[in-house]
Amino acid sequence: MSGEVADETGTKARPGVFETWRQTPREAKALLAGVFVSKLASFLQIFLVLFLTHRGFSGSQAGWALGVYGAGAVLGTAIGGWLSDRLSPRSATVISMMGSAVLIASLIYIKYYPLILLAVLLVSAVGQFYRPAAQSMITQLTPPDKLVMVTAMYMLCVNLGTTVAPLIGVALAEISYNLLFWAEALAVLTFGVIALVALPKPDRSAAAAAAKAKAEEADPPIRGRYVDVLRDYRYSLFMVAFFLQAVVYVQYTAALPLAIKAAGQSIWWYGALITMNAIICATCQMIATKFVQGWPIRVVQLTGFTLVALGYAMYAIDMLPVFLILGTLFWTLSEIVGVPTMFAYPGMIAPPHLRGRYIGAMQTMFGLGATVGPVLGVLLFEHIGQRVWIWMTLIEVVATVIGAIGIRRATAPGTDDTPTPDSVVESPTGVAVDPAD
Repeated sequence: MSGEVADETGTKARPGVFETWRQTPREAKALLAGVFVSKLASFLQIFLVLFLTHRGFSGSQAGWALGVYGAGAVLGTAIGGWLSDRLSPRSATVISMMGSAVLIASLIYIKYYPLILLAVLLVSAVGQFYRPAAQSMITQLTPPDKLVMVTAMYMLCVNLGTTVAPLIGVALAEISYNLLFWAEALAVLTFGVIALVALPKPDRSAAAAAAKAKAEEADPPIRGRYVDVLRDYRYSLFMVAFFLQAVVYVQYTAALPLAIKAAGQSIWWYGALITMNAIICATCQMIATKFVQGWPIRVVQLTGFTLVALGYAMYAIDMLPVFLILGTLFWTLSEIVGVPTMFAYPGMIAPPHLRGRYIGAMQTMFGLGATVGPVLGVLLFEHIGQRVWIWMTLIEVVATVIGAIGIRRATAPGTDDTPTPDSVVESPTGVAVDPAD
């Protein structure tokens, strides 16, 4: 029986969660399993400050190390996009996991603080190589009409792993910090073995090499660079919007707890809000994606960004529990409605030779926003108090408008939005776009 069913109008209905899983290639399932295993032991960022202070370093030294970790993560996604295009998504993932396993274990034995900072920078950067590679591989392996749903599955693996990881980490840290980091090294090594064994290898047979040489002689290969991504001005606008979105979004980790405490509310409310967000995302994102995956991409972007603006506008009214709950529900809805499509979007529009860089560029912008956002949010809160939420709402409105201008319809073969051949033109970077959009 076909995996797609027709609705009453005769159009194809988008496949559901279990149907998509059954039709997902084995290699993509292996990738998702590897991501989940590695995230179950993602301890380093969570326990880095405690680990360093336990080793006798000061709180400020531990804080600097955490900042270096964040800088490495931003750098790593950019390099990972380049590696994915230059080598292959499989190679980038194997390098990322094998390399970070060695670097994580090395932290146990390094005593000299500058070397610790260098190791933290390297382990953070190398550990992030896999992220654009993983999304590129998912795009490559997944039929276009199932890409958003499989991306939602990827997000679920990440979210479930990072939700459980602190609990496992606390139990291991009670025994030994050495055991904690050895467990993380083993987990990422397991992901590396999965990638090495299960992910598709480039065809290096003599016949394939001859065919490639013949094709290159007739049509020389295009060598992509990050500057080619920036020449796609609409995608660059979208990345600016995504950066602003990240700056605002991360305020739930920075300005929100400060605002709740300053308003005289129990910090228990902060814990309850974050728990509510995690539960809703884990239980509802896949269900929501079943319906959202058929929406036009610009509608998803406008809906997702607007919900964040509405959420923080609720906080601007007052820090009473009713507004805290409503505000958190709004930006949580943004996650379950918008995140899978937005993270799948670069792979939808990127030319094949730039796919890793498109994905890496967007993830880098999100990382930059997530790094700048807490600093900006705390600084604003210290100077203007609760009015920080008005400013965050305004920034999100700007991001919404810029994003809507920058985003465009995907024209990947097999999607509902694919224009007819006569209506397709190419952008300067080779991206197929609908001139009517």
